[in-house]
Amino acid sequence: MFDVGFFELLLIAVVALLVIGPERLPTVARTAGLWLGRGRRMLSSVKADIERELKAEELKRVLEEQAKSTGVHEILDDTRSALNEVKQETESVVKTAEQAARDEAASEAVAKTEKIDAK
Repeated sequence: MFDVGFFELLLIAVVALLVIGPERLPTVARTAGLWLGRGRRMLSSVKADIERELKAEELKRVLEEQAKSTGVHEILDDTRSALNEVKQETESVVKTAEQAARDEAASEAVAKTEKIDAK
């Protein structure tokens, strides 16, 4: 912003002393300091309000993005249902294979008994 050095401040003080006078200079300096402090506090409060508002907007944006995305619970439910389907298909294939093995074993046993009876 403004680059005010020591000599500029000294020049301002000398001009203020000449214009205002030595009697009223401390009162004017005190009043100027109070106004400067109030201005700084007002600026810092406005800055804090703006930062709070920006954070609130960012939080709203993040919440909206999360609401649009698929929830973890939905993904888990879909995965569970898919796994249950695979489990049922596997069990039916195993049962079919076991039944086929039993049928083959029974037919072999019948064939052996027929051979024994034929002899």
